[in-house]
Amino acid sequence: MEAAGAGPGAGVAPIRARYRTSKEQFHAYLKAERKSRNQEDNQDDDGEEDSTSSDQAEPPAKQMKLDDGDHVKKHGSQEEVVKEEDKKPQEWKRARGQNKSRPCMKPNHYEKDRLCPSVIQECAEKCYFGSRCRFLHDVGEYMAMKPSDLGDSCVLFKTFGKCIYGVTCRFAKTHLGEDYRNIINEDLVKQWEGKPLVKNSLSKELQQRLRKKKVCFDKSSEYLSHMGKPSNAENVGNKAADNSVGGKGVTNCTASKGNSEGMNVKSPGEEAPECLAMSEKGEAPGSTVLQSPCLADDSKDSTLKTIGPVTDEDVIKLRLCEKKRLDIRGKLYLAPLTTCGNLPFRRICKRFGADVTCGEMAVCTNLLQGQSSEWALLKRHYTEDLFGVQLEGAFPDTMTRCAELLNQTIEMDFVDINVGCPIDLVYKKGGGCALMNRSNKFEQIVRGMNSVLDVPLTVKIRTGVQEKVNLAHKVIPNLRKWGASMVTLHGRSREQRYTKVADWEYIAECAKLASPMPLFGNGDILSYEDANRAMQTGVSGIMIARGALIKPWIFTEVKEQRHWDISSNERFDILKDFTNYGLEHWGSDTQGVEKTRKFMLEWLSFLCRYIPAGLLDYLPQKINERPPYYMGRDYLETLMASQNVDDWIKISEMLLGPVPTNFTFLPKHKANSYR
Repeated sequence: MEAAGAGPGAGVAPIRARYRTSKEQFHAYLKAERKSRNQEDNQDDDGEEDSTSSDQAEPPAKQMKLDDGDHVKKHGSQEEVVKEEDKKPQEWKRARGQNKSRPCMKPNHYEKDRLCPSVIQECAEKCYFGSRCRFLHDVGEYMAMKPSDLGDSCVLFKTFGKCIYGVTCRFAKTHLGEDYRNIINEDLVKQWEGKPLVKNSLSKELQQRLRKKKVCFDKSSEYLSHMGKPSNAENVGNKAADNSVGGKGVTNCTASKGNSEGMNVKSPGEEAPECLAMSEKGEAPGSTVLQSPCLADDSKDSTLKTIGPVTDEDVIKLRLCEKKRLDIRGKLYLAPLTTCGNLPFRRICKRFGADVTCGEMAVCTNLLQGQSSEWALLKRHYTEDLFGVQLEGAFPDTMTRCAELLNQTIEMDFVDINVGCPIDLVYKKGGGCALMNRSNKFEQIVRGMNSVLDVPLTVKIRTGVQEKVNLAHKVIPNLRKWGASMVTLHGRSREQRYTKVADWEYIAECAKLASPMPLFGNGDILSYEDANRAMQTGVSGIMIARGALIKPWIFTEVKEQRHWDISSNERFDILKDFTNYGLEHWGSDTQGVEKTRKFMLEWLSFLCRYIPAGLLDYLPQKINERPPYYMGRDYLETLMASQNVDDWIKISEMLLGPVPTNFTFLPKHKANSYR
């Protein structure tokens, strides 16, 4: 580490000399401030290991992956890595990739005894489990064991007039009356009545049918049956969908006789799966999806029961040129971000000016199995006016069926195929980046999904798989022919990950090849100057990923063409908003609070990389320049600059109260973006 007064080295952000400091001084300052501000924690601080005396002050993200013979020993809140055979201090190397097998606190560890949901909803006489219920039914007993409240204001009660978590809410004293009865603000409840806040929820009915495999996929089956015929291999896409966006080719515009949705009518005695009908747009969370069963008996009425007026779209398949177009040229596109790109974070970015948002990557096989955790990635807040979902899969049958399922059950403006995911778990199964080397499967997936979707289909790719072997320029013209409405190109290969700068010269070449199909560029955008240079390459727009995680106000900077020297208090207010959005989304009970904390800590592992504009020798900050140790203009700014996990936890405690006993956290993504 350089001395406090020395100039920055190569790859290090240019911070003004008066703010630069050493690692030891940085941690000593934070420790002293923590003791002075939190006198009640003196006992814990006395037993805490001095973070300035060893390399353990570095976050686990900067430490090398543990060998098989290593184990983790706890000292206070720090994790000390000790090798069984050699316990001498080691020189740590920067790790790459993900932190696999990281410790995880499960929800049932937060509360030993949980209250029955029927009691929470104040209808204990309707307990579904009856005498077999293993949850508590005595509210007084639960309240005696419940941890103390975290604050005096419940965001759910304050915003919507009712907190559905009742006595389990960690801010319950705001809305509890006599005998622990939940208080309701009728005026606020009426204001929100009938207004859907979050769309695309998975209904229990649909989940059960997916698990029992009682959902039929007629459009997908038709496409897949033609795909299996060798003689029609060339014309599969033509039969199911047009070859190009707005092309002249004529698609299959005829409707099935006696069946407007193309549903299979099974022979008498054969069990028929239920088919999906279009869900009512704008449905409220938890509302059931409108569905119609397939006919299982020829003696029954052969007409399909529908709701509302019948339009041409009900009986005639749209040609590709008649599909809804995706016109987002020049708009700011927030990338689909695994783990961190959750709904509360997207709300933050929408507030700062993001035009287009996309849900986190969802695995198609998990969606087809009805997994609640996977369907949660598709949820859409009502403020997201341009919203898409991103799917990952390796085979045309599952991807096509999943596209048909989502087309009929959720509200979205486009569907994106993830052909850029570099992680081994996806790549080794043939998905993500691997599809760029599997052109036949890739084509079948794009054509198949396009044939069953009524919304545009987009594709996100990388430059290629190997570092010096670019493939995107070969793939992009084919994507245009196969029917993709737009392509997004990340200017790195799979092997490069984030260790080198994005290749915008290559992106410019590919943008010319893609025309007239829109191409969005992605990579290394952290300032409005970066965005301007990117637009000068000829791309139709830009997608922002890590830049939004490091500073979500980048969308405001790009639109207003300025650098925002945002204060620490303003940044802390952003975290407050994220906390409120998280409690709205995940819940205000103990489980919801800890889930909000978990995602906040994941985000803080990126936020700490931001360097305030007023501290830099020259602007702008580059995304691959490593932030050195520096003192902020106040304690909060210095605390937010820390890359120590314990300091991230401290920030979360300022918003969500103390962490549970034996709480541990290790960020999902290692610090592999600096070299």
